Amino acid sequence: MKPKHQRFIFVVLAIATMTVAATLLLRSFGEHLIFFYTPAQLALKQKDPQFDSSRPMRLGGLVKSGSVISQKDGGIRFVVTDLEREFTVEYRGLLPTLFREGQGVVATGILKDDRIFYAREILAKHDENYMPKEVAEALRKSGRWKQP
Repeated sequence: MKPKHQRFIFVVLAIATMTVAATLLLRSFGEHLIFFYTPAQLALKQKDPQFDSSRPMRLGGLVKSGSVISQKDGGIRFVVTDLEREFTVEYRGLLPTLFREGQGVVATGILKDDRIFYAREILAKHDENYMPKEVAEALRKSGRWKQP
């Protein structure tokens, strides 16, 4: 075989190998991607027939005042709102020290029931002036929240 043909075969095999590697990488990345939704966005997304509620996602908004309820089994139940829509969140585990009503929160978990979000992780603000960027932006867009 001529060196010209050997180089051609090598280039074709290298391109094929890189294509397979890139495809596997992108597929793996897509499977582990976690989307962020506000309650209004999630309610709208639920209407999409291709929406998979068993896929992990993040739900962010404000903890509704008066909605935090401790359950007998050690869990907690509260409502996350974006001042337009609301979702009930159930969580079992230790809450962040700064978690409280009226503050920004991001819950990571899955939507098992129509309006109940089962969280496996809760993130809360870390100082007096911080709210997760996605939550603040979504609340500003709703036009019903003004940053203090």
